[in-house]
Amino acid sequence: MHNLVIDIGNTNSKLAVFDEKTMVNYQVLKEIVPAELINLIKQYHIVNSSISSVSEDLLDVIHVLQSNTNYIPFSTSINTGIKNNYQTLSTLGLDRWAKVIAANRCYPGQNCLMIDSGTCITYDLLNSNSEYFGGSISLGIDMRFKALHHFTGRLPLVKWEEEAEIPKGTDTNSAIKNGVLQGVINEVEGFISAYNKENKGLTVLLTGGNAAFLLEQLKNSIFAPQITHDPYLVLKGLNEVIAFEYVQKN
Repeated sequence: MHNLVIDIGNTNSKLAVFDEKTMVNYQVLKEIVPAELINLIKQYHIVNSSISSVSEDLLDVIHVLQSNTNYIPFSTSINTGIKNNYQTLSTLGLDRWAKVIAANRCYPGQNCLMIDSGTCITYDLLNSNSEYFGGSISLGIDMRFKALHHFTGRLPLVKWEEEAEIPKGTDTNSAIKNGVLQGVINEVEGFISAYNKENKGLTVLLTGGNAAFLLEQLKNSIFAPQITHDPYLVLKGLNEVIAFEYVQKN
C-alpha cells in the first residue's frame, strides 16, 4: 500500500511516497503542479495521502488528493500516543507536531531534541515517556543575515556558503558572517547543553535546510551523546499518521 505525504514549507515543498514504512520516492519542489501530482499518484497507485503545510492556499493540491486518494487531513488534534502538554494546539505548527510523532515512532523510549534549521530554527523536546511540552522558535540563518541588512543603515546583505568555514571577523562582511554563524552555533550548543542536563541520554535530531551545516559544526560537540541528521522527520511523521488512522478505522 503506497502513501503520498507532502510537507509544504516557507521555501520549498518536500514530497515522498512510502510503501508501508519504506520511502520509495522523495522530491524537493519549488511548486507543486496538480497535473504532475496526478501523474505521480497514478504511477505509484497511491492509496492514502496527507499534508503538513505552513500555507492555507492549498485548495488545488487538496482537491487532487481528495479526488484521487484517501485523503487524511492532518491537524494537531491527531495523536498517536503522545501526552501533548502544549497550551495552544491551534497555533502549534503542523510540521513541529509531525516531527514529534516521527520521533515517538522512530526513537521510542528516548529523550529526543528535534532541531529544525530552516526559515526559522525550532527546538522541540519529546521525553522518554512520550511527553511533549513544546520548545523554542528562533530566527533562521538566512533571516538573521536579512535582518542585519534590513534594520541597519549601512550593513550589506551578506551571502554565505554552507560548505565554507566560519571566517574570522577581519572586515565587515566576514564580521557579519562570523557573528551570525557563530551566534547560531553558540545558540544551538546552549540549547543542547541545557536539555542534556535535564534529560539523560539525549538524542539530538537535526533536520531542515541547514541541518547539514549544523551537523558539520557540531560533530565534535561534547554536549550530546548522539547527534543524528534526519531530513525526513516531517514526512515520516505524516506517514505514521496515515498508518495510525488506517488502524483506527479497521
